Amino acid sequence: MTCASEDIPTLLLDHAGLELKAAQQALTLMNRYAGRADLLSKMSRLAREELRHFESVVRILKKKAIVYRPLSASRYFGELHKQIRDTEPNRLVDTLIIGAIIEARSCERFYSLLPFLATSEPDLAALYESLLESEARHFTEYLALAERAADRPIIARCTQLLEIEARLITGPDSQLRFHSGIPG
Repeated sequence: MTCASEDIPTLLLDHAGLELKAAQQALTLMNRYAGRADLLSKMSRLAREELRHFESVVRILKKKAIVYRPLSASRYFGELHKQIRDTEPNRLVDTLIIGAIIEARSCERFYSLLPFLATSEPDLAALYESLLESEARHFTEYLALAERAADRPIIARCTQLLEIEARLITGPDSQLRFHSGIPG
């Protein structure tokens, strides 16, 4: 976490992009699975909330005189998204499980950064602390939707995806991103 706290501009730019991508993903799911009322309701609220988070990060960027610009996607997201199966309902289930994993990891990363940012970046620490509850809620909502969409228990698939995700966050990574592995 010290690398992340020492490169606040990259951390913020990546975080803003992630919030925007999370909103876009929610909208994509709404469009792709328009017949699922449970998903439409949750994803509509989630998209609005993610856009508010994006706006909060952009305000901090502006305060720091950092111009928002998209960063290249992380290895983390690319590798996780390669795991999504092609056939339904597996495609939806995997997308939702991966969404849950990403939200849970975000929650963990926010929490882990708080001690490093508390004195040097109090505005950012306050934002990250305020996001903890919503990220945890997003995790549980994605997971509940995945369980409802599945035609069998999802625990085995969750375990498979979590094993892949664990390798991504503990392995070396060439670029600093919010969800990157170990810098190196």
